[in-house]
Amino acid sequence: MKVLLINGSSRECGCTYTALREVADELENAKIETEFFHLGKGPLRDCIGCNQCSKLDNACVFDDDCINELIRKAEQADGFVFGTPVYYAHPSGRILSALDRAFYAGKRAFAHKPGAAIASARRGGTTASIDVLNKYFTISEMPVVSSSYWNMVHGNTPDEVRQDEEGLQSMRNLGRNMAWLLRCIAAGKEQGVEIPVSERGHKTNFIR
Repeated sequence: MKVLLINGSSRECGCTYTALREVADELENAKIETEFFHLGKGPLRDCIGCNQCSKLDNACVFDDDCINELIRKAEQADGFVFGTPVYYAHPSGRILSALDRAFYAGKRAFAHKPGAAIASARRGGTTASIDVLNKYFTISEMPVVSSSYWNMVHGNTPDEVRQDEEGLQSMRNLGRNMAWLLRCIAAGKEQGVEIPVSERGHKTNFIR
């Protein structure tokens, strides 16, 4: 079993990474393989709704060596943790652009796999940011993994985050819950429990 941890900060080893690392350590203690995926700090274009990905096989038409690589890695993963810093009480534009494109073009790579969102902030805006990221999971039929408190840490530097004992505790409990759910899913598969098949075709494009 493997969990992919996506760092939506332009700082590869900053506060967001510090929180993700705490989750990863707990997963590794539970014998779950982990891999980090850093979205980098170069230009990352957003989704333009061209729908050309519908003509491709689980890929975005703009092959910028980031989003399609993320989709390919997602295909091999069993669960996900998406981390973001808080900018103006919302997730980073970087992670929003990445997830808009990755989920639009490669939704099959994420469907029915557990996902969790974490946020790092100096002070406020964390719950709003987590709520935005959770929307990607709920529209993609992904079980949402929770913790013993909101999935957030506070601090302006990695050293300050390491002093947030309650925040780090939430990260560790999140890792434990992710490991537990992955084992439950694996046990269900062994017993012949099949992934549900969703209805398709109905799109109501008006409001009465």
